[in-house]
Amino acid sequence: MNETLNTIYSRRAVRKYKDIPVSKKLIEQILDAGRMAPSAINKQPWKFYIISEKEQINILSGQIKKAAAKAILKSGVKRIFRAAKDYLHFSPKIDFLTEEDSIFHGAPLVIFITAPVNNEWAQLDIGMCSQNMMLAAKSLGIDSCPIGLGKFVEKTKAYPTLKIPSSDRVLISLIFGYGNENPAVHERIKNNAVFL
Repeated sequence: MNETLNTIYSRRAVRKYKDIPVSKKLIEQILDAGRMAPSAINKQPWKFYIISEKEQINILSGQIKKAAAKAILKSGVKRIFRAAKDYLHFSPKIDFLTEEDSIFHGAPLVIFITAPVNNEWAQLDIGMCSQNMMLAAKSLGIDSCPIGLGKFVEKTKAYPTLKIPSSDRVLISLIFGYGNENPAVHERIKNNAVFL
């Protein structure tokens, strides 16, 4: 298998990390890979907000957990499980309410990615950017996981510390670090291609 395909096939969503920081050099390489993603009309709408200080990550994680729990409760009792499974992408292995860091999973590096509020293609652009970053990280020996709940940072008291302008919104957060687990490969659906 060639190097690119090997990286794609070996990348996993990792939710346990060693207490080892990611170097600034590696962070820059990961960011540069994200910057190389395609974007609609080459607008490159992404901005990256990088946090590697453990205390700040823990504060944000705790506040995001509370904001997300509130949002789940507001969605109504009948929709809670559906929201948890389909919308918020919880892993069945994670006890959201009791795990010490059920948002960023002890990762030493969190990157929030934002885009302008009025950019209708931003979600696609940020998706491609994020995938580039996670694949680049894997090729450099760094594990990762996309954290959809990261967008609830906008509902926290700590949000102003990120200095994100009101013209932008958080679309996703990514966590990176040296993994402390080896998740199994999930079975892939193969009957979803229609040849015309």
